[in-house]
Amino acid sequence: MIATPLTNDLVHGVAELEPTPRGITPHRLPTWVRQQFPDPQLLAMQAQPSGARLIFSTTASRIELATHPVRITYRGADRARGRIDVFIDGVLHTRDELTGGDRNEIDLQTGTSSAHPGPAHRTVIADLHPGNKQVEMWLPHNETVELIDLLTDEPVVPEHSLRPVWVHHGSSISHGSNALAPTEIWPVVAARTAGGVELCNLGLGGSALVDPFLARVIRDTPADAISIKLGINVVNLDSMRLRSFVPAIHGFLDTIREGHPDTPLVLVSPIFCGIHENTPGPGAVDPATLGTDHVQFIATGTPGDTAQGRLTLEVIRGALRSVVEHRSEDSNLHFLDGLELYGPADADTLPLPDGLHPDAEAHDLIGRRFAERVFAPGAAFGGVPDRE
Repeated sequence: MIATPLTNDLVHGVAELEPTPRGITPHRLPTWVRQQFPDPQLLAMQAQPSGARLIFSTTASRIELATHPVRITYRGADRARGRIDVFIDGVLHTRDELTGGDRNEIDLQTGTSSAHPGPAHRTVIADLHPGNKQVEMWLPHNETVELIDLLTDEPVVPEHSLRPVWVHHGSSISHGSNALAPTEIWPVVAARTAGGVELCNLGLGGSALVDPFLARVIRDTPADAISIKLGINVVNLDSMRLRSFVPAIHGFLDTIREGHPDTPLVLVSPIFCGIHENTPGPGAVDPATLGTDHVQFIATGTPGDTAQGRLTLEVIRGALRSVVEHRSEDSNLHFLDGLELYGPADADTLPLPDGLHPDAEAHDLIGRRFAERVFAPGAAFGGVPDRE
């Protein structure tokens, strides 16, 4: 078997690859951000390689990828294991559920955590058809993985894509929370539905908070199309009031425009979330559901309490629409109402299982609707050309 070095030209959708004693760890945020603001939540989320994948061509009949997963679990609230989706010539060939790896268990009642080490995992693809083929190995969206080695029985050639790059930033919903597989999170569904798009996913669970450093990351990342989905984390952390939120959004967009003055940019408001539509945060876990397999989120604010600038999703949707209207000189800036992706009627037929995050079927719905509204001919990203 041939061992291929795991380098930047092989791993797509990440900012950096960090050498480790076992191999390498993909990071979706660069070192300077992780050093400047080493917030545990942010560090954990950016290390989960949502949207990242290995892409190469090969004549190999056998492929083996060794990884060492690290996952976060919550006592009394089991979550599905991460998966590696393998596509051969654009068709799903294997969906490999991770085993082993390290587990960090958090007790939501006490806030304590405990570490449980485990063995590495190996994804094996055997008896592939002869001849050259393109291979995409999508890494798990919900577990950190160290990449240990890539073994094949024939050489591999990294794929250098000329497809337009779509950079997306959002919350845990964009990160893929409650989706079952890495290619079932809504940004990947949208990218695959649109076809011919290279996704860079900066969906970061609990961390879409209009952070200036995220705007600088987007400013400095090559991009042919950009979308920013903000609001739910600002509400459920109760982190801003309307007076500070609106200027922060303007500043966020100003920073992005320093590096991408004419790039098509879509500002997306939150999807429907009943607990926060008219009720400010902070959000919390319903204590009555702790220790069960059906943990629910609740809003702890007072319904309708917006007179002093407290934020709800309804307020934020209006504020984001107004921001775009006040920047009318920017013809490449567009607004998309998140209710067009998932609205009250969808909540009746596809309710949010935990009160906050969409399930697998809703992820698919949101992704397809985003592609229809944003990537279609004549839409915001409809005319984005391939790279030269």
